Amino acid sequence: MEGHLNLIKTDYKETEKRIFPRFPFTYLTFKANSGEDQVFEVLNISYTGMQVSLKNGGCSFKPDSTIKGDLHWRGASISIEGQVKWVKGQRLGIAFEEKLTVEAIPSFLSIENIVAGMRPVHDSGLDIEMPNNLKYWLRADGPVEVFIWEHNDHETSRFQIIMMDSFVEWEDGKGLRTGNVINKRNVETPLNAEDEYIFEIEQSCDEEKIKFASRIIAHIPENFLPEAVTRFLSMKIGA
Repeated sequence: MEGHLNLIKTDYKETEKRIFPRFPFTYLTFKANSGEDQVFEVLNISYTGMQVSLKNGGCSFKPDSTIKGDLHWRGASISIEGQVKWVKGQRLGIAFEEKLTVEAIPSFLSIENIVAGMRPVHDSGLDIEMPNNLKYWLRADGPVEVFIWEHNDHETSRFQIIMMDSFVEWEDGKGLRTGNVINKRNVETPLNAEDEYIFEIEQSCDEEKIKFASRIIAHIPENFLPEAVTRFLSMKIGA
């Protein structure tokens, strides 16, 4: 992990660059009603917006343009409208229309839906190479990922719970921290597909983020993690 950690200090914020493994596909997609019915992968999503990527074809959307379409996730769907905030190649940053952020999006991204869409990547049966010392990896497509790392003696060394545009993490010797995800991009290497995150670290822990993480842990299916690991996560975040 140390090789994947780069501390950046500025006058106003402390941020950290992190590299995490990237799952090769997502079930969370956005079908834009643009005349071409383009289908985007949702890279990350929050209650106020999302970042999407078009795998095939050309992207014709421009910044400040209106975009409409449907979000699809494991049989559930919701119609959305928003504004394109930025365009970088095949990727778009989209801000949801304000009325959607009051009820429709929070309902679509409820704890129950997130956990229903969660899968244990470490026990998926897929041919995915896990980084050294990453023991458990739970993924709910765009909204949530849980990474649990071990020391060489198999004791838990750290964990990260990435929740849309925020995170909660604990590390042995450093304790609990919370913060915001301020950027995420794909990184292609000769051997692995990875995600690069920029985390903004908060000076003191955000209780709302901790409560959200606690609810996620409480709803993780029993067969996804050993009971002792789930208890450990709950204890370290004070649930």
